[in-house]
Amino acid sequence: MFDKIVEIVSSLGYVGVFLLMLLENIFPPIPSELIMPLAGFVAARGDLNFIAVILVGTAGSVVGALPWYYAGAKLGQDRMKRLAGRWGHWLTLSPEDVDKASDWFGRHGKAAVFFGRLIPAVRTLISVPAGIAGMSMPLFLLYSTLGSLIWTALLALAGYLLESQYEKVSQYMDPISTGVVVLMVLYYLYRLIRQRFAGRNR
Repeated sequence: MFDKIVEIVSSLGYVGVFLLMLLENIFPPIPSELIMPLAGFVAARGDLNFIAVILVGTAGSVVGALPWYYAGAKLGQDRMKRLAGRWGHWLTLSPEDVDKASDWFGRHGKAAVFFGRLIPAVRTLISVPAGIAGMSMPLFLLYSTLGSLIWTALLALAGYLLESQYEKVSQYMDPISTGVVVLMVLYYLYRLIRQRFAGRNR
C-alpha cells in the first residue's frame, strides 16, 4: 500500500498534490497528515521539487478552505447548522461541529484562522465562522496561507527527511498506511451512519 500511494503521488505530480490537499479541506478522503509527508518523500527521491511541493500543497489547502468560508458568509450560523443537520452526514459535519468552530473563533478572534489551520480537528471548519463573522477576504487569505504554509511545510519536511531510510520506512509504513486507509473509511462510514440517524431523530 505504501509503495502504491507513493507511486500515485509521484505520477500525479504537483496537480495531484494540489487536488488532494484541496479535497482534504472539503471532503475527507485522505488526511493531509498522509498526503504531504508522502509528497515530501517523493520530492526527496528527486521526482518533485521540495519547495514546489510545499507551495502547491499550501495553495490547495487555502483554495479548499474557500468554499467553507463562502458557505459561512452566505448562510450564517443558524442556516449552516440546519444544512449540517440535514445534509452534513455526507461530509461528516454536524451542527455541533459548527458550534464548536464558532466558539473557537469567538475565543481567539481572527488569529483563530491562523492557529486553527495548524490543528487537524479544527483546520477545515475554522473557515465557517470566519465567513459568518464577515472576516475580510484579504485577512482570511493571509492567516489561512500562513497557517497552511507552516502545516504543509512541517509535514513535507517529515517525509523528506525519511527518504534516506526508505527500506525501513517502506517496511514499517506499508501495514500502517494500509491500516490508516481502512480506518479512515470505517470512521467516515461510522460518522455518516451516526449523523444520518441523528438527523432523522430531530
